[in-house]
Amino acid sequence: MQRRRVIQNLFTVAAFSAAFSLTATFAHADDAQLKVGTMSGPDAQIWSVVTKVAAREGLNVKVIEFNDYVQPNAALDAGDLDANGFQHQPFLDSQIKQRGYKIVNVGLTYVSPMGFYSKKLKSLKDLPEGAKVGIQNDPSNGNRALLLLQKYGVITLKPGVGTSGVNATPLDVAANPKKIKLVELDAAQLPRALGDLDAASINTDYAVKAGLQPTKDAIAIEDLKGPYANLIAVRAQDRDRPWVKKLVAAYESDEVRKYIDTQFKGAIIPAF
Repeated sequence: MQRRRVIQNLFTVAAFSAAFSLTATFAHADDAQLKVGTMSGPDAQIWSVVTKVAAREGLNVKVIEFNDYVQPNAALDAGDLDANGFQHQPFLDSQIKQRGYKIVNVGLTYVSPMGFYSKKLKSLKDLPEGAKVGIQNDPSNGNRALLLLQKYGVITLKPGVGTSGVNATPLDVAANPKKIKLVELDAAQLPRALGDLDAASINTDYAVKAGLQPTKDAIAIEDLKGPYANLIAVRAQDRDRPWVKKLVAAYESDEVRKYIDTQFKGAIIPAF
């Protein structure tokens, strides 16, 4: 009987210890270092300001920089990151569809209009017959580039593609009067390939890193209103954690807004 009581007490203590440890783990989760993935360049610059604002609210944020658009979501889904901030909703939707990620949008950051750039031309209307035009090889950004070419009258897409969640590809070009050649490249390679192309669509973060000023150097640029505001993403299981609300609030602070407006002078515009 006495031995049974001892065993029962040991089980009670063990259960209490496990419960306490589990509670402590969850209590500590919101106070631990948060790893946020983003792109090197303008994104990382902005997040450096966010980390200072977040620190005043008790968040210890470490920014992890990437140089391509694939790794940040893979790292977040794997649990190597707590959040990331580098993409817009159409890109996230395409990644979720392709890879099955359980990642959600918890707040907006900025709008970064995509532009076409050229070392040879002043306007897309000046594209010569058979011109080589670079576009991104990922579905959502390639779609943006094709829509921009259509807006400027360079091509016409098949009805029903390019919008309503259906990404356009070069195979969806219905009319191509100048017989331009679409060259699909990784987004990071387009600035380096600009000299070999007549024009190329370049995301603003890569354009800025290449020394290009969107409002000055782009020969065509997207409207500011649209679905391409960048966002902060977390795993679906974390969306209601207290640190998520604090992290989003730190980004959406007046201090960060002022930094974006002052530093990027219209090339990047707050979306909050």
